[in-house]
Amino acid sequence: MNKLPQITLAFWVMKICATTLGETAGDLLSMTLNVGYAISSLILISVFLLTLLTQLFSKTYNPLLYWMVILSTSTAGTTMSDFMDRTLGLGYASGSLILIAILLTIFVAWRLSGDSLNVNKIQTFRGEMFYWTAILFSNTLGTALGDYLADDSGLGFAGGALLIGSTIVVVVLLKYFTKLSSVLLFWLAFVLTRPFGATLGDFLTKPHEKGGLDFGTIGSSAVLAGILLVLIVGASWAQNRYSRQGAAELS
Repeated sequence: MNKLPQITLAFWVMKICATTLGETAGDLLSMTLNVGYAISSLILISVFLLTLLTQLFSKTYNPLLYWMVILSTSTAGTTMSDFMDRTLGLGYASGSLILIAILLTIFVAWRLSGDSLNVNKIQTFRGEMFYWTAILFSNTLGTALGDYLADDSGLGFAGGALLIGSTIVVVVLLKYFTKLSSVLLFWLAFVLTRPFGATLGDFLTKPHEKGGLDFGTIGSSAVLAGILLVLIVGASWAQNRYSRQGAAELS
């Protein structure tokens, strides 16, 4: 049984909220609370592994559990990227190139394994492992790309978000007006929503003199968490209603 959600507009709204929250929450732990990138990465990767194992061994799709894993990959990806770029001194550009190579390797191995990259057809344990591994590294890559666009490219936070947002619009247009592979377009959109969330998170939290709105990591995280929670409750209600309808049709 496929334990992943249907790909709808609500899915992408929740994805952007979760990835933006991952950026602000990761910064809240590593910088605002001064835990540090290395320790923050260990804490958040542990949370990711705990939620992932619960997801892998669940039998059905659970919206709350699914989005907890997505959120944990976002927060872990934020601190992993910061650890590579800042603590290890690789820089945003080099870190992004390394993560791109890792992500491409994951997709190649996934393809060669014989499991489908189509998220609507992931029904094996191995396929789900590839899925979550790709998500973790795409979120880590997105953080590095977002930081590169915001800090090194000269575009600033708003400019970086505008560029990535425009690219996402192009992907949407390709989806509806071309015959390009829907699988390819899904993963392009999935990767791009992470740097969009990263730059949007920076835009919300950074001070005015750096081009941000200066909401801070605590305020931004609280607002985003509230929005995401409302959306998850709505998704859970829709899932329960769908399950009841299916049970009624079978009876």
